[in-house]
Amino acid sequence: MQKIAAELRTVFGKKVKNLREQGFVPAIVYGGTGEPAPLSVQSRELLKAYRHAGESGMIELDIKDGGKKSVLIHEITFDPIKSLPVHVDFHEVAADKTIKVHVPIVFTGESDAVKSLGGVLVKVMHEIEVEALPKDLPHEITVDLSMIRTFTDTISLQDIKSPHGVEIIGEKDAFIAKVVPPRSEEELASLENQVSVNLEDIAVMKKGKKEEEAEDASGEE
Repeated sequence: MQKIAAELRTVFGKKVKNLREQGFVPAIVYGGTGEPAPLSVQSRELLKAYRHAGESGMIELDIKDGGKKSVLIHEITFDPIKSLPVHVDFHEVAADKTIKVHVPIVFTGESDAVKSLGGVLVKVMHEIEVEALPKDLPHEITVDLSMIRTFTDTISLQDIKSPHGVEIIGEKDAFIAKVVPPRSEEELASLENQVSVNLEDIAVMKKGKKEEEAEDASGEE
């Protein structure tokens, strides 16, 4: 489990700018039996934990003079220019209660339908909802694309083997990934014709609108 040292925060509002300049990130932890607690954590430690745990992996907050809490990263906000964290919300969880989270999918392997048949890979899902005790929550779910050998093969939720203690939530026949055949020359030509027709329609509409505007202007004069 990833660990982050934290301190109770007494600085709020515009004053948190000084915290960030010193390499700290303002945070707050919700959940549990107590009130939400404002904290500060080191930016470097937060980024390290986030890289390993994401938003589905357990993190232990070691709060100075405040004990330890098992948490998930509920939401982390980044500076759009510097790409550094500027605020983080933690959610405290009980070790003996299952929780539901969305876990990212990591695609591995290569489909023969793509490699040998020239098909186009379509990823329908990019995350899977799971339910588990906090200690069993996976950081990611791996999906092996080599299971798709032909255009009739698909990967659905029922094809995914759940990690120990983890239940996958959702319709078992829900698609995760598939490969569609490449478009034929006839289909490509049809698409080009359709685009050409649409462009002509747009040109006619623009011309008609300009003529209407010209008539309105002459009428106003």
